[in-house]
Amino acid sequence: MRTSTNTHFSQSGFHHIALRARDFDASLVFYTEGMGFPVAHSWGDGDKRIALLGLGDGNYLELFACPEATEIVGGNQFFHLALRSLDVDSDIEKVRLLGCPITIEPKSVEVNGKTIRVGFFLGPEGETWEFFQNAEL
Repeated sequence: MRTSTNTHFSQSGFHHIALRARDFDASLVFYTEGMGFPVAHSWGDGDKRIALLGLGDGNYLELFACPEATEIVGGNQFFHLALRSLDVDSDIEKVRLLGCPITIEPKSVEVNGKTIRVGFFLGPEGETWEFFQNAEL
């Protein structure tokens, strides 16, 4: 278990991010085969399937079968999800080959005197993902 430096809570940091998938099977194939996130745990069946996918760093993406259009409780607060990257350009090319629309081609951006490299794409459910490259942030 990781040790947190957050003094407000007993442990802090992301454990998982949950995503509702209208096409669970297609999303599962995309994330396991295309993105390389192995199934760490799964449970349920039919329209109640859930899979916890390992991101490779102790964090997870939790995929929920949600074939019926449902209202997102609390609205859509997430702007995008970001993955650390050692090579944004290469990672964007990999998701491009998977058929993902690239919404922002890789580019360098200055943030508080530090150069970061970013690139954005859409996942199979229309969710926005970012590859974020900078060893200091």
